[in-house]
Amino acid sequence: MKHSLTFDVAIIGSGIAGSVLGAVLARQGMKVVIFEAKSHPRFSIGESLILETSETMRALADLYDVPELAYFSSENFAAFYGTTHGVKRHFGFLHHTPGQPHDKQRTLQAIIPKEPHGHELHLYRQDTDYFMMTTAVSYGAAVLQNTPVQDIALHPDRVEVITTKGAVYTAEYVVDAGGYKSLLADKFNLRDHHLRTQSRALFTHMVNVPDYHQVGGLQAAYGLPFRMSEGTLHHVFDGGWLWVIPFDNHETSSNPLCSVGLLLDPRRHPLPADQSPEEEFFSFIERFPTVAVQFKGAQAVRDWTRTGRIQYTAKQVVGDRWALLGHAVGFIDPLYSKGLYGSLTAVSLLAHLLLQAKQSGDYSAAAFMPLEKVSCAFIRSADRLIANSFKSFGNYKLWQVYAVQWLMGAYTEYLRLNMIRAQAGTNRDAYYQRLVELKLVGGGFAEFDTLAEQVDSLIEAVDVTDETAVDETIAAIHAIYAGVDWMPEPFRALLRGKTYLPKNKIRLSLLNPQTGFMGSGAYRAHFFEDMSLLELARFGAREKIRYAAPVLAWQQRQQYRHRTG
Repeated sequence: MKHSLTFDVAIIGSGIAGSVLGAVLARQGMKVVIFEAKSHPRFSIGESLILETSETMRALADLYDVPELAYFSSENFAAFYGTTHGVKRHFGFLHHTPGQPHDKQRTLQAIIPKEPHGHELHLYRQDTDYFMMTTAVSYGAAVLQNTPVQDIALHPDRVEVITTKGAVYTAEYVVDAGGYKSLLADKFNLRDHHLRTQSRALFTHMVNVPDYHQVGGLQAAYGLPFRMSEGTLHHVFDGGWLWVIPFDNHETSSNPLCSVGLLLDPRRHPLPADQSPEEEFFSFIERFPTVAVQFKGAQAVRDWTRTGRIQYTAKQVVGDRWALLGHAVGFIDPLYSKGLYGSLTAVSLLAHLLLQAKQSGDYSAAAFMPLEKVSCAFIRSADRLIANSFKSFGNYKLWQVYAVQWLMGAYTEYLRLNMIRAQAGTNRDAYYQRLVELKLVGGGFAEFDTLAEQVDSLIEAVDVTDETAVDETIAAIHAIYAGVDWMPEPFRALLRGKTYLPKNKIRLSLLNPQTGFMGSGAYRAHFFEDMSLLELARFGAREKIRYAAPVLAWQQRQQYRHRTG
């Protein structure tokens, strides 16, 4: 298939961010070319979805009329996405002490709500990324695989993308979604490593990783709503954490793999010079008996990847006729799985700005400054949240209270995203006027920002080895939480020692017009604006019907009949 060498937008990189942006722009009538140095399918990490990512996928599908972008937002789309992905019904955390079996009270299972959209997924990224790339092609984007880019030349009236074979492609705008090795970040010396978080990584895919409850304590003994294997399991400990993301955790799965990754603070756990990545992994987990037994018979099916410190960001995100996207902007740590949410939020906003620029002809840095604002805010928030989480892992009492701040930040962010879509519908201007307020956590709510600043400052100041200071800090944090009248009751139960959020979140008390789900005062005004309880109920009912598995399966059959005539 031959393509013109002149395009509206050139995108470097065909991972999820680049491919979704290409699909959206092509669907909206723009001429798009995507350059990929290698080819699909390919191995990638970033497999655990969160509520915010799934909601962003649904919003993208609605705002730009690309229904495929919602396929991985819920297990209810099973008829569309196949059998290689896992399900995700919770975020699970087990806090460990070296040399001791796991203490069941040091557990947190944050349940993913089933209503109204269904539970979430563990993405088998080589399949999802390939699918998104082919979706971009189906809407008219030109995708050039095995085509490394050698240089990007910026001119006042155009950009030129030069491949390693000397071919020159001209576009109005270039988006660099090339990750850490971004050409533009290198060209303009944009990399910045002055971040709070410090971690390095070892990761692979494995087989024969059993459900935790087969080896580490029965589900009934833990009293949890779901098995740990039904969600994303985090083993956490002083100086790091380990992820366990199975793809074979439901009865229709055809994929025996499990994603496994170990993140370590190099100041506490320096990289050993005399061990291979695999040797280091198994040697390290021997410190934690209950973790070691889960991996006793596990085998890697890919070469281990081991990195140095993984944190970086960019001093600048946009310029005249160019922008960095996704991990080209920066990366902190996969704890809490917020990376894909940040990338797709940036995709959504950048698509809107590019469509505006197509009409106005204004491709200046100033016109794209909202993207820089949001991208940098997400990086800053992730860095502080994750750095303080790592610190709190050093003392379980601190982690127990700091985990509630993480949950409140995620809850308010997800709530705001849902309400933005409910209030704006498919009006893109109205949607993005609200979206640019977001900072990754807290939903743009000023009262959350104040709370987070207070709690983060306390965590940063405390010596985790001084039990008296820790107890004083915990008392101060409890006092802050006590003054938050919009904190959901299940979060307060965690502070009292409960180890999981409720499986069923629907309670009659939520309908109370003064103290129920919608709250009051500044909280209600920010999140719900002028919506009534009845309007909110109608929105929820429509979402429940629209994303019900039988409805989605029927849509899939209709699409097949349409394609086959």
